Amino acid sequence: MIGRLAGRVLTRKPPFLLVDVHGVGYEVEAPMSTFFATQGQDDVILHTHLVVREDAQLLYGFATTRERDLFRALIKVSGIGPRMAVAVLSGMSEAQFRDCVLSEDVAALVKVPGIGKKTAERLIIEMRDRIDKEAGTTAASLPGGAPDAEHPRDEAISALEALGYKPAEAGRMIARAEKEGVDDAEALIRLALRHTVK
Repeated sequence: MIGRLAGRVLTRKPPFLLVDVHGVGYEVEAPMSTFFATQGQDDVILHTHLVVREDAQLLYGFATTRERDLFRALIKVSGIGPRMAVAVLSGMSEAQFRDCVLSEDVAALVKVPGIGKKTAERLIIEMRDRIDKEAGTTAASLPGGAPDAEHPRDEAISALEALGYKPAEAGRMIARAEKEGVDDAEALIRLALRHTVK
């Protein structure tokens, strides 16, 4: 399994990146979020997932372990393949996806290319329990990953839990706060609590 690549970007042709690692060129398929996150960078680090099929070996790359972990969780949902999982990650952030699932927002999910109403409903049903259970830890706790311990979202959720909020509720509160463009743990906590008081 190829889990990580660190190298120089030779070409960018969405959804593919060609990354040179010590003279070997790896063709990596990535969501648009990864293209945006690595924009203007010649040297990149990608967290990868290798899919082996009878007719091909496909390498998918992500700017963060959180996105890769969500990708791995998505492809375990019935009817969701790697391409559709990449489309989901291209259409919304990890936090937005969690918010859609927790609020059962089918309308937002069907805006993602390739996601119809039935698929969106299945995504909500199959992902809801996992997210409810893991909202108080990290997205990386979804099957297949390791946490990004320094992530402000995780710190903020843990702090809300310490204040007595349930994990799922804390996750929803932070997701709402993130919509306002805040990415600092302390600011996320303040904003989440302010919304609760209103």
